[in-house]
Amino acid sequence: MLRFNENNEVIREDEYRAVLVGLQRDEDISYSMEELKGLAEAAGVEVLGQMIQNLERPNTATLIGKGKVEELAEMVKNMEVDTVIFNDELTGMQLRNLEDAVGVRVIDRTILILDIFADRASSREGKLQVELAQLQYRMPRLTGFGKSLSRLGGGIGTRGPGEKKLETDRRHIEKRMYDIKSELAQIKNTRGVQRAKREKSEIPVVALVGYTNSGKSALMNRLLTMTEKEEKTVFEKNMLFATLDTQQRSVTLDTNHQFILVDTVGFVSRLPHSLVNAFKATLEEVAYADLLIHVVDASYENHDFHIEVTNKVLEEIGAGDKEKIMAFNKIDLVEDPSAVIPVPGVDNICISAKFDRNIDELIGLIKSKIFRDMVRVRLLVPYTRGDISSYLCEKARVFSMEYKDSGTWFDAELKASDYQRLKEYEII
Repeated sequence: MLRFNENNEVIREDEYRAVLVGLQRDEDISYSMEELKGLAEAAGVEVLGQMIQNLERPNTATLIGKGKVEELAEMVKNMEVDTVIFNDELTGMQLRNLEDAVGVRVIDRTILILDIFADRASSREGKLQVELAQLQYRMPRLTGFGKSLSRLGGGIGTRGPGEKKLETDRRHIEKRMYDIKSELAQIKNTRGVQRAKREKSEIPVVALVGYTNSGKSALMNRLLTMTEKEEKTVFEKNMLFATLDTQQRSVTLDTNHQFILVDTVGFVSRLPHSLVNAFKATLEEVAYADLLIHVVDASYENHDFHIEVTNKVLEEIGAGDKEKIMAFNKIDLVEDPSAVIPVPGVDNICISAKFDRNIDELIGLIKSKIFRDMVRVRLLVPYTRGDISSYLCEKARVFSMEYKDSGTWFDAELKASDYQRLKEYEII
């Protein structure tokens, strides 16, 4: 869990015991609280209990009502917990008031997600994006952070130093945010150059998107294993946000078709807006993809909600209208696969990345989407153009090849652009 010392450095501890608190207004939050528990466990927190209050209007001082705050303090004392996690985002004042009332560290869902992201980020860009989101969250709450972050001095005799400390913190954070944004801009430019080279080579891009823990990384590894690239597999684990950094791998099928497969960070409900903004640069790979594979955990009862959240984030990053395939994963855990309701307007397929069910069919769907502009032709390439023959053997799908007196004869399938370039060698 994140805390900061007076120098704005992260302090970490190993073991936490927590109580979860949720505020229920118009909609049922049972799923959201269940997800909050999963997030807490992913952060290494032992959840000992939870409290939900039905309240039409949040309390501006403590979010929950005065009576519930007293009940929460008693609950914390009896269970001997050291952390309280709120499902709703708290203001700086609410953080301070709640910590004063319950006597232990208080955090909210946003801090929890930021902590998980900070722990899982491995690339330089990922770490910078998480740090930026942390600072953006912390900036307006400098006066309210208590035991969860750095406690500032207060009261008679400390007001001057306290205000000076706040100003120093604010200037430090603003400068650090500026430096991070500058470095991220450089990384974005580099990625843009790499993307331009890829577009020039006309290699299509397929991006895996979906809710966290839906099986995107498992599917990526299955596709890499099937194409004899086991050494390129990515980390996978049955937990929320097991992978954070965007991963890219080149996939070459047995038909010589090649594409770039991208595994992206999973989405979650109530994803902090600062994180969406921070990761837009990374997620723009999705916006530039030729095809999206929306991976859904079919074994989860409310997977329609997962689909809705994912589609909302895709809209935010400008990828809502991208061509996609709905891949209902973990079908091995579904009692009646035929009961899975397909999404209208797109191709739907039920798969099991773990047990290799219908993966060949999925590859067939991918090929039909991204290689539909392929042209089958017969070419006679002069021996003096060995470069063309080598290119065809490497990049095209060659059905047959013969050595004739005047050159090498090919029966091959080409990209439309290659066909236009090599049309002069076509024979009827």
